[in-house]
Amino acid sequence: MDNFSTQNDDSLPSLNIHASYSSDDGGGGSNRTPKFFDRFYDSSSDDDFCPSSTPAAPSTSDGVENAGRRLDYMIQFLERKLSSPDHDRTRALPEFVGKGGGAGLFKVPARAAVHPGRPPSLEVRPHPLRETQIGCFLRSVVCSKSQLWAGQESGVRVWNFADLYGSSSGAGGVVRSGDEETAPFCESVPTSAAICLVVDEATRVVWSGHKDGKVRAWKMDQRLGDDPFTECLAWQAHRTPVLSLVMTSYGDLWSGSEGGVIKIWPWEPIGKGFSLMMEEMPMAGLLVERSFIDLRNQLTVNGVLASDVKYMISDNCRGKVWSAGYQSFALWDARTRELLKVFNVDGQIENRVDISAQDSAFDDEWKMKFGSASKKDKLQASFSFLQRSRNAIMGAADAVRRVAAKGAFGDESRRTEALVMTIDGMIWTGCTSGLLVQWDGQGNRLQDFHYHSFAVQCFCTFGSRIWIGYVSGTVQVLDLEGNLLGGWVAHDSPVISMTSGAGYVFTLDNYGGIRGWNTTSPGPLDSILRSELAGKEFLYTRLENLKILAATWNVGQGRASHDSLISWLGSAASDAGIIVVGLQEVEMGAGFLAMSAAKETVGLEGSSLGQWWLDMIGRTLDEGSMFERVGSRQLAGLLIAVWVRNNVKAYVGDVDAAAVPCGFGRAIGNKGAVGLRMRVYNRVMCFVNCHFAAHLEAVNRRNADFDHVYRTMIFSRPSNLSNATPAGVSSAVQMLRSTNSVEGTLELSEADMVVFLGDFNYRLDGISYDEARDFVSQRCFDWLKERDQLRAEMEAGNVFQGMREAVIRFPPTYKFERHQAGLAGYDSGEKKRIPAWCDRILYRDSRTAAVAECSLECPVVSSVTQYEACMDVTDSDHKPVRCIFSVDIARVDESVRRQEFGEIIRSNKRIRHTLEELCKIPDTIVSTNNIILQNQDTSILRITNKSGKYEALFEIICEGQSTVKDGGLAFDHQPRGSFGFPQWLEVNPASAIIKPDRVAEVAVHHEEFQTLEEFVDGIPQNSWCEDTRDKEVILIVKIGGKFSTETRDHRIRVRYCFANKKTPIDSKSNSHGQTQGTVLHRSDIQRISGSSDVVAHLRDLHSSLCSSNDSVQKSIDE
Repeated sequence: MDNFSTQNDDSLPSLNIHASYSSDDGGGGSNRTPKFFDRFYDSSSDDDFCPSSTPAAPSTSDGVENAGRRLDYMIQFLERKLSSPDHDRTRALPEFVGKGGGAGLFKVPARAAVHPGRPPSLEVRPHPLRETQIGCFLRSVVCSKSQLWAGQESGVRVWNFADLYGSSSGAGGVVRSGDEETAPFCESVPTSAAICLVVDEATRVVWSGHKDGKVRAWKMDQRLGDDPFTECLAWQAHRTPVLSLVMTSYGDLWSGSEGGVIKIWPWEPIGKGFSLMMEEMPMAGLLVERSFIDLRNQLTVNGVLASDVKYMISDNCRGKVWSAGYQSFALWDARTRELLKVFNVDGQIENRVDISAQDSAFDDEWKMKFGSASKKDKLQASFSFLQRSRNAIMGAADAVRRVAAKGAFGDESRRTEALVMTIDGMIWTGCTSGLLVQWDGQGNRLQDFHYHSFAVQCFCTFGSRIWIGYVSGTVQVLDLEGNLLGGWVAHDSPVISMTSGAGYVFTLDNYGGIRGWNTTSPGPLDSILRSELAGKEFLYTRLENLKILAATWNVGQGRASHDSLISWLGSAASDAGIIVVGLQEVEMGAGFLAMSAAKETVGLEGSSLGQWWLDMIGRTLDEGSMFERVGSRQLAGLLIAVWVRNNVKAYVGDVDAAAVPCGFGRAIGNKGAVGLRMRVYNRVMCFVNCHFAAHLEAVNRRNADFDHVYRTMIFSRPSNLSNATPAGVSSAVQMLRSTNSVEGTLELSEADMVVFLGDFNYRLDGISYDEARDFVSQRCFDWLKERDQLRAEMEAGNVFQGMREAVIRFPPTYKFERHQAGLAGYDSGEKKRIPAWCDRILYRDSRTAAVAECSLECPVVSSVTQYEACMDVTDSDHKPVRCIFSVDIARVDESVRRQEFGEIIRSNKRIRHTLEELCKIPDTIVSTNNIILQNQDTSILRITNKSGKYEALFEIICEGQSTVKDGGLAFDHQPRGSFGFPQWLEVNPASAIIKPDRVAEVAVHHEEFQTLEEFVDGIPQNSWCEDTRDKEVILIVKIGGKFSTETRDHRIRVRYCFANKKTPIDSKSNSHGQTQGTVLHRSDIQRISGSSDVVAHLRDLHSSLCSSNDSVQKSIDE
């Protein structure tokens, strides 16, 4: 609920970069001074403005390095504009372009310097290639006032907000694979996977729950340097993974695990643990570890306490805690730790079984059997075992009842996947079906909303807005009434965690990418940022050139000699960065096809002969020292594989595979396609190996085969690569991987470049065998191409719409007698099949009719420099074909773009003005700054929003508790975790929204709480009466605006007096932890209405209180 931070020194310092730098160009050691950059960095007139999200100034070395990179990109941009076409362009082959492109599925995907379909974002961690994240996937994110924390499979990492716009430096100055362009961060020492995180601003620590069952605490304020940092407190909380953590409004830490286990870690032993020295950390951990309260030792509930506790949230507004499994919820009192209510996803109350009441007879029996005090441990152990067994049996029985009553399938779509509380005190849950449910604080289901058909994964609230992350990668923004304000595709993979801080909502995708979205999005800042970033495109655009060798061969169920592979691939691979090989008819027997179809149904693929081909080609390419195979896919006789040169491997990843059968009712793989999709320099490329219907007259079937492949090919992670599920991945994400329903949204039509290769089987029309042989012998290919079925169908827009093919200058590749060299090898048997160009390679890049030059708007531009058949290879009735592409790729240098983003936020006057308007904090007054309570008193604190235009958001926290000596001196100030309230104090509501010119009434209530218990290993051991000395707390009323990241605070002193008297406070001394105070008076309990006629009265009251305080301060000074 802490959506805004107090004004303090944690605000990000202003960026102040000047152009007085030089950079070594790396050529001859000469320096260059880019003085023309001054207009981007001259900020002398803007130093007076410093919003919370303002970037910090980079170091001198970073500034020099980044300036040099900008200059390089600018020179590259100018050279591209002014120079003549490069050598590859001048020797590019002419191309034929099929009709029908540019519309529908065949429309080139829209690209731009700034994504046109979503607000501009801050790339904190650009999407890392999936292969680089094995063992270190990020699983959750959370924000403190000054930092962004992430839990990962190997520990935690942290970003300081002051460094968010900085250049990449890795962890400890070492840039690891996957973090080349990540904002500067620090990492912890290796630990078990961190599944959940909670921030505690009061003690300045971040709590993490881990897969090994441990809870760890990490200091926010520790020095973050090159060395990994360590935890300040840790203990074994559970035997199973810690699935959820929450800090309550009373400062206790609650943890949830598998099997319905919920443990409470009281603040008192945690506070003692923090007070010990670092060398005493093991002792502190043991102290906390043995202090837990196990809620299952007190009561159990059918189902809810037998299911995994996946989610917990603290209702700080009412002092409650919500815990949730997939199908049910439990509502707890955070102060008394009692279970208040158990209900299912429909809001229906579940049956509750109170062990403590029903098993009293069992308790007496056990005591008689085992003895009393001397055998206490044995009694407790036996009773605990009996109780756990009973709970497990009841949970299993309830699970059977649920399945029988509702059906497993129906429940799956209703599973709860996320939980959040909003500033107005409402609870929101998200389901696997995409359903959003609003609940009140008592667990009553209020409203349902359904804006997206995919599973909800996470929530985040900021001010009066609710952000929702879906498994499809979509993000939506709602207001508190549930109205949809906007939505966009934020990531290409599921959004699994969200958090807010520094004016951003940060979203984490399933593969570790983190983006920051302005909290005002969708809003007026988006268009300004988009325009400004697009105008600086030349500063962060980087061009890469890559050679791709694509090769296809119908091997006719045979095997090739080493010499044949060298002739086909070896001679052409010298300059290639990526090599794509497609084979057809690797195996084609009826038994093999049937077995292949059966294996596909259970997720198996491949064959021994297919593996032989992969091994032989790997040897030909010197796999291991020169190239690495990054992916392959086999469907019956179809096989595709991709090899990447080692110096390019760091930029190639996210390899996915697909297969589409087209034979025998679209079920058998004798005909069909296999494909591989991958990211290359952060651009999506797809390679598809096809084998279409045979025979001269089957033109329409071949067209239909292509259409079926293009429309239905959906990619998923290949089975021959690591497919382990990262720790803590949502159930919805795991289900998607099995159904391939969402992670395949980047289909062929969404790729930046698509290459089709294979035996398309298109023949020559209107020509005889002898005529074709004559034209081939005379190399009259132009006349033969006029008879080519594929060319005619592409000209008519019936197939390969919008695709390109280089001019054919080689003889037809089908059909030949095996092991017969030269053109005399064409089929001379009975059938005398007419020669044809069956084996082809076509492609589509990012070019459109309007844009043909490589840029961020047209990011992939390719040309064909070689397109030929290897006529000397005689191992099959088809000749192998190869094609070499020269591909220009425009990509974003995210490190430079991130710095430009920060500079725009800081220096743009329109953005500054808009932020100032949006982030205004309404003027408010409180009815008193002193409250005294006695004998379960309730005092009404009134907060008045004086603004006639803006809503005010408030939250009340407790700065800490002090003990009051005789004479009124407050001492021994003790803060509680998460600014929690002491057990004797209730504040309700502790957060809410105040409409303009309205008054909010907050009840400040003393609750009797005179008996304290100490738990050891979950069993109460000692109890004693509470200290009867007077107590005093300082409440902070934090006032914020709709989009403000800072607050305006009111301090209220609340004293509880045991004796029936009013104790004066000695305000002359404030040393040695003593808290200065003023004389307290009972506050007026008269209830005031919300009408505007009381505003003037409260203003006068506020002025009187201020005058009184001034008089007291003057007396102190005298």
